[in-house]
Parts: sequence; C-alpha cells; structure tokens
Amino acid sequence: MTVATGQRSDDQPAPLVLHVFPTFAVGGAQVRFAAVANHFGAAFRHIVVSLDGNLACRERLNPGLDVTFPTIAVTKNTMLANTLRFRQHLRDWRPDVLVTCNWGAIEFALANVLPVTRHLHVVDGFGPEERSSQIPRRVIVRRIALSRTPVVLPSRNLVRIATKTWKLPPKVIHYVPNGIDLARFATDGSRRGTGEPVIGTVAALREEKNISRLLRAFATLPSGRLVIVGDGPERPALQALAIALGVADRVHFAGHHQDTAPFYAQFDIFALSSDTEQMPLSVIEAMASGLPVVSTDVGDVRLMVAPENVDLVTRLDDAALAVALARLTADPEARHRIGRANRAKAERDFGQDAMFAAHGALWRGDFAAP
Repeated sequence: MTVATGQRSDDQPAPLVLHVFPTFAVGGAQVRFAAVANHFGAAFRHIVVSLDGNLACRERLNPGLDVTFPTIAVTKNTMLANTLRFRQHLRDWRPDVLVTCNWGAIEFALANVLPVTRHLHVVDGFGPEERSSQIPRRVIVRRIALSRTPVVLPSRNLVRIATKTWKLPPKVIHYVPNGIDLARFATDGSRRGTGEPVIGTVAALREEKNISRLLRAFATLPSGRLVIVGDGPERPALQALAIALGVADRVHFAGHHQDTAPFYAQFDIFALSSDTEQMPLSVIEAMASGLPVVSTDVGDVRLMVAPENVDLVTRLDDAALAVALARLTADPEARHRIGRANRAKAERDFGQDAMFAAHGALWRGDFAAP
C-alpha cells in the first residue's frame, strides 16, 4: 500500500494515524472521527481500516485529506491467526499511532500487546449481545489488551464499566465527551408547530436501536407524524410493522442523509428508543436544535439532557415511551420550554473544541495523564 506524504509546517512528515473500525458505516464513532480528521486537515495522515469493508462514512471526509483505505483479509472466529496477520500489517505500515475502536477491533489491539507502535483504544458502546451484561471472555481479553494503553471513553457509564468491570487501571482511562458543531444545528424554530406534532428520530436501522419500540409507542397516539431518518438492515421489517400497526400513512422513512440538520429543524420532539447507547450524538444534535428529548434510559442520556427533560427519560418499554410522547404532543409550551433548556445545556457542555483538542493530543501522544 502506498501512503501519500502529508507535510507539517516544519517540513517533517505529518504523523501517520492508523484507525481500525469494525465497520466504517455511518455511525457515531465514525462521524466523530471524520469531524476530528477534517478539523486537523494536513496535520495528520490517516490509514482507515474497515474490517467489514463498508466505507459509507468516507463521504464525511474532506476530499483534501491524506487518507488511504486498504483492504485486509479477516477470518471470522480465528483470533490468533487474525492477530498475527494484523501484527504484520503494523510492521509494514509503521504508523505513529494505532487507534482501535470498540470490541470489533480488539484483535488489532492484541496485535500490539508487544508494542509495535503507540496505541490507544476508543470505546463507544456495545452490540446487542452485551447490552445487559458484559461477556466474561471479552472482559478478560479487554483486560489483557488494554491494561497498558490509553482508553478513550465518551460516557461516565463507560468509565464505570471500564474501571469496575474490566478493572482497567485508572491511569489509562480518558473521559472525552462527544461534541458537535452547535451552530450547524441552531434553528429559529420557525418550521415547528405549524401543524400536528412531528416526532423524529435519527438512527441507523439496526436491531439495538429498537425502532420497533418507537413505532409501537407512536401507534398509541391519536395524532401526529413520525419521521425516521436513517437506513439499515431493519428497514423492511420496520416498514412492514408500520403497515401492521395501521400507521404507515403517518410514518415517513426518510432514508440516509449526510446532512441531518434540516430534519431536526422540522421536528417538534426527538425520540430515541435504543436498547443500548452511551453518549449518542443524535441526542446532542437534538439538544443543539432546541428539541425536547424522549428517550429510553440508556448510557449517559439522563446526564446529558437538561434537568427539565430528565423525567422524559423512560424505562425500556413501549408503554413508558408512549406516555412520555403523549405528554409532549399535547403540550406545546412544555416542548418549547424543555427545548430551550436543552439548547442552553448543549451550549455549555457539548461544543466540539474540547473534543478536538483531546483527540488531537491523544493522536500526537502529548496528552497529560488523567
């Protein structure tokens, strides 16, 4: 693989960062990486490995970035063979730092247990198989792979799991909350409240997002519209469920959109119905758009939203979600009041400058110990 040579202002080659994702489909971790990489531009060179071959989030990267996308062989259920193969890639590519993401990239982390290069690991959450409890074998592997490398976590819930369950040393833990371009999602609200309430969600249509729960809750409401922005393998089943529930004429599947800000500007209520999340970017985007958030009680959502919004964070069941949605659809004043409070909290807590600074320091290796 040939890697183009980016240059820093001192004419030295820019640091080469190898990012390994289980998938480079559009998701929170991938969107965050794109934002950070775009922010730093020529200050870094990048290799992006998508272990499943999906490169959909490539659309988020600025065309001028120095980034390559090698294809590598991965064999399922052969951890040792993959680890040895990945170690050879590390030797061949000689990155300045290896950044692995989530459990799906753990074999690349294991490939660097005897260090070939500096390594950091980013955890954004878990698949549906670990939404209720951690798999013991994975806990042991994480402890082996990550005990001596910086581990970057965007939520307090993940910090708790990493320290209490994985028993990683506190010195390796780095809590770095997600942030976004708040100005991009700001709206004057003029596109809201012009008709029956619009409930919206922005999510990949995967099992753990449990959009079926949202559909069932929505079906109990006597009026309103539901807009689902995103795509994925669950879409056909969800469309069939909307028909079966008798709400297909009130539900719009908008599909995948790179720019979701115009959708938030039209929503009156944002809904999240996931079984597992940690610090979802969609909630921050909704808050930045001045929306009230009805959400299942997952990850850090309860800590993220404004105090005025906390009692709209519900149990993980259809009925609780339906009650919260019904309350807001019937109360425009509450929607406006809670939305304003969420916008103010987003401005205080979720700007992107601190996130950029932290990830840039981690990539360069000049961060302070936690």
